[in-house]
Amino acid sequence: MLTVFLLLLSVAMIILLTARLEVHPFVALMLVAIGYGMLVGMPLDAVVASVNAGFGNTLGGIGLIIILGVIIGAFLENTGAAYTLADRVLRLAGKDRVTVAMGLIGWVVSIPVFADSGFMLLSPLNRSLSKKAGLSLAGTAIALAMGLMAAHTMVPPTPGPIAAAFYLDADLGIVLLLGIPISLISLGACLIFIRRYVAKTYIDPAPEITQAEIDARLTRAPGALLSSVPIFVPIVLIVVRSMLVAFGGFEADGYGDLPFAPRVVFFLGEPFIALTIGCLLSLLLPKKLEREMFSTDGWIGKALTGAASILLITGAGGVFGQILRDSGIANVLGDALAGLSLNIWLPFILAAAIKSAQGSSTVALITTASIMAPMLDDLGFTEGIDRALVVVAIGAGSAVVSHANDSFFWVVTRLSGMDVKMGYRFMSLSSFVLGITAALSVFIVYLLAG
Repeated sequence: MLTVFLLLLSVAMIILLTARLEVHPFVALMLVAIGYGMLVGMPLDAVVASVNAGFGNTLGGIGLIIILGVIIGAFLENTGAAYTLADRVLRLAGKDRVTVAMGLIGWVVSIPVFADSGFMLLSPLNRSLSKKAGLSLAGTAIALAMGLMAAHTMVPPTPGPIAAAFYLDADLGIVLLLGIPISLISLGACLIFIRRYVAKTYIDPAPEITQAEIDARLTRAPGALLSSVPIFVPIVLIVVRSMLVAFGGFEADGYGDLPFAPRVVFFLGEPFIALTIGCLLSLLLPKKLEREMFSTDGWIGKALTGAASILLITGAGGVFGQILRDSGIANVLGDALAGLSLNIWLPFILAAAIKSAQGSSTVALITTASIMAPMLDDLGFTEGIDRALVVVAIGAGSAVVSHANDSFFWVVTRLSGMDVKMGYRFMSLSSFVLGITAALSVFIVYLLAG
């Protein structure tokens, strides 16, 4: 219980330091992470190792993606391409349905693409849509984030749900048949919450650009088809790679010995390779390439300067999550909850506790599945639909709640102009609504199936 108390105290300290005392989130996260590791009794060398691993692994995983995504975004915005796409989407969806459209786009993209990558790719389009529709970035950004999270946690072939299904020997087809409607229902509940609460707070989608400047960029902007290429080509490459893993019988690792065609597809579908291709394709957007675009004070220079803070905070969030994982918090919570008789609510609560404790939805999915696997028969989850429901319940729990120890929390809030207090009010509460609605849906299906 001391470990859990120190976790809650750590979260409270992060909120106090960042929201009240206005300490930079990087400093707050690092101080709290190191302090937590020492207070729970981790050896000092283990604390240092966790800091190095957490920062390195997090930025090694998504650091390049953030940088490349920011560069693509710079060309989309400065050439007017993002506004061209926004104008086209607005004509199709209408101004009143932009928030719903972004949630659904995020849901589709996150089935094969990690949520962090999807948000980076779609953030420029989201900003442009919000600006043209006169909407608050708070509502549309959180809608996009929740769409990404819903599919990321509950719909294969995302790695977390696939791993959970494997551990629990659940039929992947049944998991899909349950995960798709349940994730969409929970996303729908989220979108209602977002429109009635989150969107009431106005965040200017493009505070540094006026409508007159947008109109001027539109006059020289490329067409909608060319404007979409830097966004959708990387998505398609990543999707094809994921399909080969999910349905082609190929392994994601060690593809160097595969035949030429699938080897090339696997290479091009690596997220950072796909986004590098997106960066190269974004060079087609300006009518004329100029040296100043690539300078320190040009489009790329300004974009990279803006990305520095996002990278630091995301890395520090990774440090916090890594120290929590290495402290054994997941095992503590697993042991505490596994003995409770909660039926189908047990996998949800266990996953939610682990997710909230250490930040990673994928870790929560895999850890909970490994804890639940030997207990399924004793709990009566013997039928195929029961095991599939357990997978979706774990996925629902792994969405609750996204906060300071989750790198995705910092990607969304930093790119959307939210401070930490807004992040907890909007991102954390929305992820709570997402997970709870999904859990209730699982419970209803469980009762009907029983």
